[in-house]
Amino acid sequence: MLHHLRLLTAGESHGPQITAIVDGLPAGVELDAERIAAGMRRRQVGYGRGNRMKIENDAVEVRSGVRFGRTTGAPITLVVPNRDHENWAHVLAAFGDPPSERQRRVTRPRPGHADLVGMLKYEHDDARDVLERASARETAARVAAGELARALLSELGIEAFSHVVSIGDVEASTGDLSPEQIRDRAETNDLRCVGSYDEMRAAIDAAGGAGDTLGGVFEVVVTGMPVGLGTSMAPDRKLDAQLAFALMSVPAVKGCEIGPAFENATRRGSDVHDEIVPRGDELPGRSSNRAGGLEGGMTTGEPLLCRGAMKPISTLKRALASVDMETGAVKKAAFERSDVCAVPAAGVIGEAVVMLTLADALLRTFAADTVGALRASLEERRTSYRERWSRTRHGE
Repeated sequence: MLHHLRLLTAGESHGPQITAIVDGLPAGVELDAERIAAGMRRRQVGYGRGNRMKIENDAVEVRSGVRFGRTTGAPITLVVPNRDHENWAHVLAAFGDPPSERQRRVTRPRPGHADLVGMLKYEHDDARDVLERASARETAARVAAGELARALLSELGIEAFSHVVSIGDVEASTGDLSPEQIRDRAETNDLRCVGSYDEMRAAIDAAGGAGDTLGGVFEVVVTGMPVGLGTSMAPDRKLDAQLAFALMSVPAVKGCEIGPAFENATRRGSDVHDEIVPRGDELPGRSSNRAGGLEGGMTTGEPLLCRGAMKPISTLKRALASVDMETGAVKKAAFERSDVCAVPAAGVIGEAVVMLTLADALLRTFAADTVGALRASLEERRTSYRERWSRTRHGE
């Protein structure tokens, strides 16, 4: 649900490439090719990932909108080639006659996927026409676009990271760690979790050994947030609504919360709401952050905390029951290959969609053609807030 920025992705899981076009990014944003590459690598790793990640090397090719490492203000085209396409070219050809044997045709839809509903909706006799686009492979484009948003936010002093909160029923505990401590500790292991690492790996191993899969919960944390992004004046422009849309658009994410929302729902208001406290000449702040950095659809200036709940991956080695759409016979669902657990990767995708949403909110609030003008407008707003509070505080 972007308003100022526009993002269009295209491409299929085994097609020639995944493409993203990003329009609306201001001119002058400094981009680093290695930083973008590092962001793409983070999506591909994580204990429990399958063989597809061993095949692909998600190198981003920038085809427009960037010159000598700086955005020009024009639409930016990003391309991620699919190395595995060479093995599928004859199956997914854009033109010509299909192979006589209809190779790799999928007529047994997989529970939990878009297969069955897509076949019915689009009148396909082969679920491949659905699953190739519905695949989480599309998220490579969004992670690439998210790295552009990260570069913009970084120039404004805003940083984002994610970490795994739980795998299956195994929970991590961050205790009283600061956001910076959580980030640093999470990046030291291949589950990107703080605590309970061995237990999480054991749970993944047990599920994989049984031909099963596991989901979990990830959290995206954003620091350096300004006050007042979003609005309380229109439902579709409330920032928490837009973040919920963004997170729920990530494949397999079926729930989200801002701060510990579901835990807060079990408590009394006096134990939930963040009291407002003075901070000298700085703006008043909060004594806690149980609201997750948002109140009334607007940012409070506290760290933004967004969680996504990812269901277990739908493709199981121990295939579930299905129906062959060609014969009507009861069959086991189709299987090609699958991850056992992809929650760490989902966290990286979550970062991308959250950063794109925040970049859009900034550009909608401070319309600017260049990153320098955006930075100046943001600082002017911050200065205005501080000066007005200072006058109030001193009775002027």
